This record gives sequence, structure tokens and C-alpha cells, in this order.
Amino acid sequence: MSSRSPVLPSLRRRRWALYALFLLPGLSMSAWVTRTPAVRDLLEASTAQMGLVLFGLSVGSMAGILSSGPLVMRLGTRPVVILGSTLVVVALPTIALGAGAGLPLLTAVGLALFGGGMGGGEVAMNVEGADVERLGGRSFLPALHGCFSLGTVIGAVLGILANAAGFPVVPHLVATAAVGAGLLLWAMRAVPSGVGKVTAAERAAQAATPRPALWKDVRLVCIGGVVLAMALAEGAANDWLPLIMVDGHGFGATMGSTVFALFAASMTVGRFAGGPIVERAGRSRVLLVSALFAASGLALIAYVDSQVVAVAAVVLWGLGASLGFPLALSAAGDSGPSPAARVALASVIGYLAFLVGPPTLGFLGEEIGLRGALVVPLAVVLVAVVLSPATGVRRPTADEQVQTVAAR
Repeated sequence: MSSRSPVLPSLRRRRWALYALFLLPGLSMSAWVTRTPAVRDLLEASTAQMGLVLFGLSVGSMAGILSSGPLVMRLGTRPVVILGSTLVVVALPTIALGAGAGLPLLTAVGLALFGGGMGGGEVAMNVEGADVERLGGRSFLPALHGCFSLGTVIGAVLGILANAAGFPVVPHLVATAAVGAGLLLWAMRAVPSGVGKVTAAERAAQAATPRPALWKDVRLVCIGGVVLAMALAEGAANDWLPLIMVDGHGFGATMGSTVFALFAASMTVGRFAGGPIVERAGRSRVLLVSALFAASGLALIAYVDSQVVAVAAVVLWGLGASLGFPLALSAAGDSGPSPAARVALASVIGYLAFLVGPPTLGFLGEEIGLRGALVVPLAVVLVAVVLSPATGVRRPTADEQVQTVAAR
């Protein structure tokens, strides 16, 4: 009893710190997303031009994602988490300045900072969260990503009020950045050093007994495909949902933001309620049903010309997309040896959605409308339905069982 007492408070503090650190980008992202129509008007940008502006988010995301894994292995998660969260905070005033000055390039630079912070920081936070989940022996990643969704709900509500009151974009984004800075300063002290770090001795041992490259693990690649599909389903809403509702279904800017808030609320409910459901029904079954829900919502919004149906479909879309990303990352973590590296690789595969998603939907939307462009995430989510069995619980090999016994 006494030997375990120091561990529990540490895990508790780490959980709360990670909750705050996931709340931060959710709050920041929805502040930007709900003001997308206003930013578009300030920039006087077409749909295709907005796709190019959003490409800054894609470039930043991939830069952060591709550098995060090596940085975590060399430095551990702590410095990568802090740097990523700092970039998210700095990005919002940069976006605000670009929009206020009517400078699309500066706005894209701000989004690149935001993408770099989210892409790099979230890979490291997922590694940290997977470690807490393993040490605690219970599901944690769905609730952790639920805090991100909760942040989007809070930010969306504030964005709706700002739109309704005609509150300017620039002070709104700057105020959100100040709140994010406070969350970061409070949480960073509880993030431990060394998680995910590969020491020189471990690198030497790995070199002496090389294993097949992780990307050759077919099961892990399939899991990464599920992450990519569900990230694209979530990211399409984060990037374009208010504009889809405004341009595609005839809603006003305030109602478009309200529909996004409904999506974010559905995501939040799905993630916080998902843990017990997964424990009863199993991970792969829940992922299968989630993908079908998301596909149904996307199809209804794309092909049914009804505002009422569109609003109801957003709930399906949000519930379906809610568990795909965190559950697939959990599956990656227990798919074999080197769980931190596996989570990082699956995250990189999944975040490819942030590279190809915004500009692809923007260019397609220019030609066939944003509703028609939803065929891309719809098709990819249907692929996730096929790949979902790969996320089932994996039985350890005989060698791994021997190593576990020896470690005890």
C-alpha cells in the first residue's frame, strides 16, 4: 500500500495536466473555426483561396508531426509538449493580425504555427497519454481527447456569441490566446521528463538486435489507415463545417457556428461516454459502428438538401468521428513492442489528413461545391469500416510473455 501511494498522485497530476493541455488546442481551434466566415470576409478570399490559406495549417501540421517523433525519442515528451503548446498560443495573435490587416500570407503563417504546435505537441501528448493509460491500467485516451472536444465546445459557444454580437475577430483571438497561455503555465509543471526518450544504451541495444521497420508491420499500417480516415472525418468538420452550412445549406454565419458547436458537443459526448462502451463491446466493434455513423452523417449532409436533416446528420458525424482517433492510437500502442514509437507512427499516418484534407476539399469545393467535396472523407471513412478489425486486442507472442515474466 505505502509503496504505491507516491505513484497515484503523480498519475493524477499528469492526467489533469494532460486534460488542460488538450483543452488548450481545442479551445484555440474552435475560436478560429467559428470565425472562419468573418476571416474569409476580411481577407476577401474565394473558396479556393481559403484552401490555400488553410494549406498553411497543413504544412505546419506535417512539419510538427514529422519532427515530433525524433524529438520525443531524443528529448522526451516534456519539451515537445511545451514547445507545441507555446506555438498554438502564439499562432492566434498572428492569425488575428493577418486577418485584421487583410494579409492572406500572414494569416497562413499563423495557421502554420498553429499546425506545427498542434501536430508536434499532440503526437508527444498522445505518447504521454498512452504511457499514463498503461501505468493506470484503464482507458484514458478517449477521455483525454474528450477534453480537446470539450475545448472546442467552449470555444464554439464563445465564437457563436462573438458572431451574434458582431464582436471583432482580432480581440477575440487575442483573448483566447491569453487564456491558453494561462492553461499552459498551470499544466507544464506536472509533465514529467524522460517519457518516450530513447537512451544511447537503448539505441545501441536496438542496433545490436535489429527488428523489422515498424512501417512493415501490416497490422500497424492498417491501424494507421483507421487513424487517417477518422482524422480526416474530424478535420473536415474542423476546417469547413461552418462554411459548408453557410454556403451549402444556406445558414447564416451565427447558425453555421452553432452547428459546429453541435458537432463539437457530439464529439465530446462520444469521447467521454466511450470508455465504458469500449470495455463492454470491444474496441474493434466500437470503431466499426463509429465509422458507419460518421459515413452516414457525411452522406446525409452531402446529398440531402434539407437544413433539418443536415443538423441531425451533424450529430451522427460527430458521434461517429469521436472515438476513431483515440481508440486507433490505443490499438497502435498495444500492437507490439516499442509502444511509444508505434503511437508516434500511427499519429504521423493519421495527421496526413491535415496535409491533404483542407486544400483538397477547398479545390474540390470550388469546382463542385463543398457539399460535393465531402465525397472524399466519406470514401475514406468507408475504408476505415473495412480496416476496423485490425484494431482488436492483440495477444502477446510467446517471446513477449517470457520478457514480461522476466521483467517482473
